[in-house]
Amino acid sequence: MFDQLSDRLQGVLGEIRSRGKLSDDDVKKALREVRLALLEADVNFKVVKNFTDGLRERLEGAEISDALNPGQTVVQAVNDELTELMGGAGGRELAHSSSGPTVILMAGLQGSGKTTATAKLAKLLRKDHKDVAVAACDLQRPAAVEQLERLAGQAKAAFYSLPDEKDPVAVASWALSQAKSEGRDALIVDTAGRLHVDADLMDELAAVRVAVKPHNVLLVVDAMTGQDAVNVAESFAETADFDGVVVTKLDGDARGGAALSVRAVTGRPIMFASTGEKLDEIERFHPDRMAGRILGMGDVMSLIEKTQDEFSADQAADLERKIRQQQFTLEDFLAQMQQVRSMGPLGNLMKMVPGMGKAMQGMGQVDERELDRIEAIIKSMTPYERAHPDEINGSRRKRIATGSGTTVQAVNRLVKQFGQMRKLMKQMADGKMPDPAQLMRGAR
Repeated sequence: MFDQLSDRLQGVLGEIRSRGKLSDDDVKKALREVRLALLEADVNFKVVKNFTDGLRERLEGAEISDALNPGQTVVQAVNDELTELMGGAGGRELAHSSSGPTVILMAGLQGSGKTTATAKLAKLLRKDHKDVAVAACDLQRPAAVEQLERLAGQAKAAFYSLPDEKDPVAVASWALSQAKSEGRDALIVDTAGRLHVDADLMDELAAVRVAVKPHNVLLVVDAMTGQDAVNVAESFAETADFDGVVVTKLDGDARGGAALSVRAVTGRPIMFASTGEKLDEIERFHPDRMAGRILGMGDVMSLIEKTQDEFSADQAADLERKIRQQQFTLEDFLAQMQQVRSMGPLGNLMKMVPGMGKAMQGMGQVDERELDRIEAIIKSMTPYERAHPDEINGSRRKRIATGSGTTVQAVNRLVKQFGQMRKLMKQMADGKMPDPAQLMRGAR
């Protein structure tokens, strides 16, 4: 969602970075362009003023490092100020209970994605080997309880509800006693929302809060609502005293200003960001890493963490052995491709690689449909054919094309590219630099 802001800021800073020296006029122009970029991204105008004032102070007092030229110093200053705007380096973690379950209370308006965020957070905590339960205390929205039950099943979290109970406070109190008696590590309480902030919403939230005494109160805001998300966060901050924010729909095409403004306006940090529709598409929000993504510096730490979640050390060692011994098959290739795709959209992953966000401009999104076609072709092969692609003759290729709904030419292309790729992987595993001409042929 930060693509527009990212393009503008990278354009402004790209000009500056290339200069050996900077005049006062260059700095003034850069500040003006940064201000315009933030305003166009729907960042709160007071936040923009404070941001540019802070940036000006950094630049006026900056000493040019031996490792940085003046242009790079400006880029570093923008990165530092952007990090500070979103909450400072490292971000904020959940508070955990020293005894009994850690209680997390989810708040927000109806339609913000609160129930889905509850299940996503449960799954994220499950990855940390926590025994998690979710409590259905949204008794206002039709089917909210059924939705949470279904999502809890997908997240492999325990589900608590009292079907005949109409009082959310009673449900929350009962759920907490259940979580304690069953020795759960965490209880996430999904509360009711409204279409707008009102006294009834706040009274109910306050009553549930008193009943469960949460260690964390998280406000769920929809990034697609723009500046209204900031207004909602302000209203909740005044009455609900929440600890942090979960921003949903960060994968949408909103301009991103609301997400950048929330912390500055409310003083509460963004703690989690929902980056897609699947339950595992949620991540801890790290302001310094997000600043790097916006400025095109990548986000290597998040990429490493995602990779570690999907690939064990044993898998990596086995893969290396197969590549060295030229035993890497189409079966292995399919398994690797499926694991990489499970990490999220490839376009998002590529932007975590330093420089790749800029390099991908003008190329459009990575075509996931082409990967679907490759997967269909491989799945239409027999186990023997996947292990011995060189032995796939004309009649086999015709059968594979028919089975995968593609063409013989597509099958031919995949087999040829896989053969070239396997040779290149062997060379690289042996520490040899492949012939550039080979790389170009392998890409076609």
